[in-house]
Amino acid sequence: MENDSTRTGRNEALFREVNEAIERGVWPGEEDEPLRFRCECGRIECNEAVALTIAEYERVRANPRRFVVVAGHEQPEVEDVVEQRPGYLLVEKRGQSGELAEALDPRS
Repeated sequence: MENDSTRTGRNEALFREVNEAIERGVWPGEEDEPLRFRCECGRIECNEAVALTIAEYERVRANPRRFVVVAGHEQPEVEDVVEQRPGYLLVEKRGQSGELAEALDPRS
């Protein structure tokens, strides 16, 4: 049976895959326009969105342990806030949560 940490990690990976699909759907010439990406927190009931350009999202995705979340959705027990931006936080998973994030990264 999955523990809460593993379940949360799988939820986060699912939301990251949704954001990957959003990014793939951008029309040429729209790369500099802010898009509504899904909050990548592990709360399955979360429907919050964050506005980022493709370049900003790519900066997040450069590290498989990093996720973009709405302020207040960070989980200090498994991640550190590495950057605070208007409208969102950039968090980095540590320990087993970080290892799971890397293992479930759709780009690896």
